[in-house]
Amino acid sequence: MRNNKRLVVIGFALVALLGVVMDVKGDDIAQIDSAAYVFFVLHLRRAWLTPIMETISSLASPVILAVMLLVVQAFAPGRRPGVCAAINLVLAVFIDLVLKEIVQRPRPDESMRLVSETGYSFPSGHSMVSMAFYGLLLWMVWRYEKDRIVKWTCMAGFAAVILLVGISRIYLGVHYASDVLAGFCVSAVWLAFYTKLFVPLLLDEEDDGQELEL
Repeated sequence: MRNNKRLVVIGFALVALLGVVMDVKGDDIAQIDSAAYVFFVLHLRRAWLTPIMETISSLASPVILAVMLLVVQAFAPGRRPGVCAAINLVLAVFIDLVLKEIVQRPRPDESMRLVSETGYSFPSGHSMVSMAFYGLLLWMVWRYEKDRIVKWTCMAGFAAVILLVGISRIYLGVHYASDVLAGFCVSAVWLAFYTKLFVPLLLDEEDDGQELEL
């Protein structure tokens, strides 16, 4: 059953990623990018909302992730949860950098940006990192937490963080919506493989009965 769910995730993510890549490879801005620009940049931007979006975006910053790694090491189950999360994060960043160099998509025009960013746009590194890192925490909660209320509350919280980080990058004008979707899809596929191949080597099976205290 677990393998079937993993295959479904991989299948949906790959189909979505293929669709995004085909749009990006075209000469025109994808329709989803234009629609997201109209909604998030032209209609949603407010002076009071911008600092909030900047704070949300920082949840995928190196400093916050370093602190979160310490929390994971201290409270998550398994033999080496911190190492497990750190390796996942480093490899996700590496994949993002490789894809950026392959696609080499310029970022949105500077007139759209509320913060300064360098490098290529596709895929969104913040989106990839948030899906890879907080997605792994979501998986840990689903796998190990026994209290249903705590489980679903934490899972919903991590899912919200992932989604909001992606939205914040569009709102701040440093990524197209297709960059964000691609980052989510790539990391979803990566997580499906990582939780299957690497996690069992770093988290002891006998810890299945432990509760995740995050």
